Amino acid sequence: MDCEVENTNLNEIDRLDIQFFDYLYENKPDKKAVPAIEIDRAKEWLELSKTSHKLTNPIIELFKKLKSIKEDFGATPADIGFNRDILMLMAQKHKTTDEHHVSIGGRVMISAEIVKKADARVEEYLKVRKEVAPTGYELWDKMLENKAKIMKSLGMSNSDWDSYGGQIKHAITSAEQLASIIDIPKQLVEDIQRVSHVFRMRISPYYASLIMPNVVNDPVLLQSVPTGDMVDNKGIELEPVASDHSPARLIDQFYPRVLTIKATNMCAMFCTHCLRIAHISSKDWVSSNNTYEEALDYIRKDTNIRDVLITGGDALALSNKKIKYLLDELDKIDHIEIKRLGSRIPIMTPQRVNNELLDICEASNEKKPLRFVTQINSVQELTPVSKEAFKKLNRVTSTILNQAVFLRGINDDKYKMWRLCEELQNSYIRPYYLFNCSFRNPEFAHMRVPVEIGRDIVESMYGNICGDAIPRYLATAGGKIPLHRDNVVRREGNNIILKKPWSGEEVEYPDGDLNEYHQPFSFEKYQK
Repeated sequence: MDCEVENTNLNEIDRLDIQFFDYLYENKPDKKAVPAIEIDRAKEWLELSKTSHKLTNPIIELFKKLKSIKEDFGATPADIGFNRDILMLMAQKHKTTDEHHVSIGGRVMISAEIVKKADARVEEYLKVRKEVAPTGYELWDKMLENKAKIMKSLGMSNSDWDSYGGQIKHAITSAEQLASIIDIPKQLVEDIQRVSHVFRMRISPYYASLIMPNVVNDPVLLQSVPTGDMVDNKGIELEPVASDHSPARLIDQFYPRVLTIKATNMCAMFCTHCLRIAHISSKDWVSSNNTYEEALDYIRKDTNIRDVLITGGDALALSNKKIKYLLDELDKIDHIEIKRLGSRIPIMTPQRVNNELLDICEASNEKKPLRFVTQINSVQELTPVSKEAFKKLNRVTSTILNQAVFLRGINDDKYKMWRLCEELQNSYIRPYYLFNCSFRNPEFAHMRVPVEIGRDIVESMYGNICGDAIPRYLATAGGKIPLHRDNVVRREGNNIILKKPWSGEEVEYPDGDLNEYHQPFSFEKYQK
């Protein structure tokens, strides 16, 4: 043994070690004979503990073996021929060898049990996650089969598929096109035709290839293909969310130092849960530089503003020339410290992320931090192609943030949400916000999930997945209000009264209908 351990004062043994030794040496009346092989293994670990230099593992294994013998057979170390003073010396050796002076009692008796209980909490998740929430990586072979079928049906060449222009040119915009690549019921075809008179449908061929055939409420299908619910849902559509927060043309401003430029209404695809569904359902438009100048002039004059988000529609639906112009102008404004690009295109049409765009982002990020904000709601949307796009964007921006929307049938399950947040990190993206699906648009009321269910799911993440993989759960009600329990003041019928933490103001927030939530919805309604 090391000489410093031999000279240890046994009266100075750690409190946790005392508790551990009391446990090991407590006599039990119902002892069983200990097999020789168990005793021999414990003695082998003791000899290794005596002779090992600057290692703690042999000592840990020694005491783990003694603990298991006590648990399985009720025998104390004395019952199997171990000297207590020698074991105490080994405990002291462990403590003096460990850089943080961790006691063997704390490590084996307490820490190991904490880890064991933690492992038990995620055991089921690790077992079922690939079945409950398969990623685009795991489904990639099937997606490639879908790709071949879609390319043939739409008459696409490889160059069409691999370019953003080709994806937009061959976008699926009618029920007939959709029916040619996906087996859908006749009633759904008729409903899509009904809806398309009110809201446009546009699905990129790439995004359509992510839909898994014969999965009733496939998460990609739910987000991209409109159902009859979108015109049959009853309710009054409220005025555009920022009509009372638009102090200048194209500008939304909810907060004193942050604002948004809604630079276009164009998107590569129209999502069935879009907050700006009325805004994008008219003809595509891009503003002239003169129009953008009105927004930029407002920003130039308000020196309180430090953070500007360029969004739409979708920021990447703009040409590279327009994006460069806007970023360059913002970089010239002294008080603007951070720019953001808001886009879902890399997940729906990753071909858009080309070298020219990356060069523009890198040049702007060199001047002032450029953040990229996206929206990914299901791990099925994360594929090798989209991951490569985000990997490239990660190299030329200061960070990539994900603002997911909490959606029925897509991510309203704790294991689906756990996996989404973990896989976002694996794809170079930080989970940032999780929005409760908006109440302002009756068109997608069927997609909403009650607040309490969302809160339970978010709170289930704590202690089970990485801390910075946990998004903030928010409601949009005149600003982003955290849905912590302290911010929910009370319930009045189906309305929740929320408190804005920055002002103390109370606002009504209509909750999702719990009874409706448990009924069949969307594509389930088309099943015979």
